[in-house]
Amino acid sequence: MHDLADRLRGLPPSLGPVRLIGVDGHAGSGKSTFTGRLAAALGGAPVLHLDDIASHEQLFTWTERLSSQVLTPLAQGECAHYTPYDWGARAFGTPHPLPPAPVVLIEGVGAGRRALRPHLARLLWMELPRDESWSRGRRRDGAEQREFWEGWERAERAHFTVDPSRPHADLLVLQRREGYEVVPGPKSHPEPDDGVTQSDGFPAMW
Repeated sequence: MHDLADRLRGLPPSLGPVRLIGVDGHAGSGKSTFTGRLAAALGGAPVLHLDDIASHEQLFTWTERLSSQVLTPLAQGECAHYTPYDWGARAFGTPHPLPPAPVVLIEGVGAGRRALRPHLARLLWMELPRDESWSRGRRRDGAEQREFWEGWERAERAHFTVDPSRPHADLLVLQRREGYEVVPGPKSHPEPDDGVTQSDGFPAMW
């Protein structure tokens, strides 16, 4: 994880002074846990959870809100302020700061969407099959969220049909029994030998 963090720090800025790193994948694939560990390895890098940008009425049509509240100020080197959504109260809360740190992580389903990709320094995809991810998510959220999950699955399937993220991923993240393995993603177009990871679990080619 620290090796990956060092490599991300070494990338050129992609949004003003910020290296914006997207972590995408199916709901329940482990994005939040992985991103939290990566943020810690980066010394406490700011994290934007797309659950705070989306809402019941706009599960995926939140691009304009993300742009105005987050992307535009960060591009200008200013501290962004977004209004996190309270899924229980079904209302947006008070503004929350997101500083223009050297590395900022954005995680959630749709973090690699078409409108966001030009601003990303790297896109990581959690490599876990859709049905397995959804089963994990359903177990995590319990029976009280069954109706929400039924609607969510339809919405996520529709989103990735028209705006898939995985084909544009620079890196794929695979969860292992102990830690994670990170390998080149579809966007990397590796040579045959480049698909073999090094002993520390990270590719040398990127």
